[in-house]
Amino acid sequence: MHTSTSWDADPVKSFKAFISTTAFAETGRRQRADGTLRVLSAESAKIYLFMFNNLAGWLQEQRITFSRVTQADLLRFIGRTVKGKRVLNSKIAYRYLRLLERCYEHLGVVPNPAQEAILGIDRAHIAKDEAGRTLSEDQLQRFFAALPAEAPRKRRNTPFDGWKRRRDRAMQVVIALAGLKVTEAVGLLTTEVGRQASIDGALVLTITPEEKLDTSHEHEVALPREGADELRAWLEERETMAIPGELVFPANLTGARMTRKTVYMQMRATFERAGMDLSRSGGRTLRNTFAKRQLDQGASPDELKDVLGLALERSAADYKLTRVKPDPEA
Repeated sequence: MHTSTSWDADPVKSFKAFISTTAFAETGRRQRADGTLRVLSAESAKIYLFMFNNLAGWLQEQRITFSRVTQADLLRFIGRTVKGKRVLNSKIAYRYLRLLERCYEHLGVVPNPAQEAILGIDRAHIAKDEAGRTLSEDQLQRFFAALPAEAPRKRRNTPFDGWKRRRDRAMQVVIALAGLKVTEAVGLLTTEVGRQASIDGALVLTITPEEKLDTSHEHEVALPREGADELRAWLEERETMAIPGELVFPANLTGARMTRKTVYMQMRATFERAGMDLSRSGGRTLRNTFAKRQLDQGASPDELKDVLGLALERSAADYKLTRVKPDPEA
């Protein structure tokens, strides 16, 4: 049986070695559809390592060794405040505890301090996070009006002049009208786009974990006609340009993958042109808006869960709490 004392000398080094093994995957609570282990992606490994570094730094400040961490210590860690404001919101705090639960489970520590911390908190009564932002119908239409360039079918310049602006336009439309995460849009494959539109003109997108973060669950979502028209026009241009690979929204003419930072910057520019507040202006706001509209139109949390590719129904229900943020005063 493992003992946590083996991590005391250099917990970060030990954790880094742990997450690169199948042993880490075995502590997960989810498997792929085919029953195989969900091995950690390089991108997720960076995020987990960043999180663990934060904890390790705090433990060092508190002069607590990894083997002597208690439930109370972890509750103090996630409950930290700066100028009266919580350092970690409730969802991120839970993720920290869940990650540490996996570490202590791997080490065979009983009782598991992270598990005790999870059981010892009432997630419904953790300090409320600031409500997620959603767009009003007017704000959403202004966002669309502020999109870069014109649709590919309306270009008036040389054949492929400004193609990146049309790519960005199509991507932002798809994110807004299909509720995709930025990582799902960046990793969207041409094979995941339905070939045949439905009677109402919608296209089905089949989102798989391939080329995306391992937090993406396979799911299907209907992209309505207005989004489908934009996407098909872009795909036609992409094909004419003979860009290699299968990424729907490639970074360049070689078919390389776009970075999330680039997408966020382009979205922020659209929000700015639309005259909206720039705080929390990005893919999450568009996803919130999509989800809230689905709920307002009668979708149940269980139905929304499947459309968004979420693991839990309660995660879908949280979108009811999103709020419209007024535009800044001129």
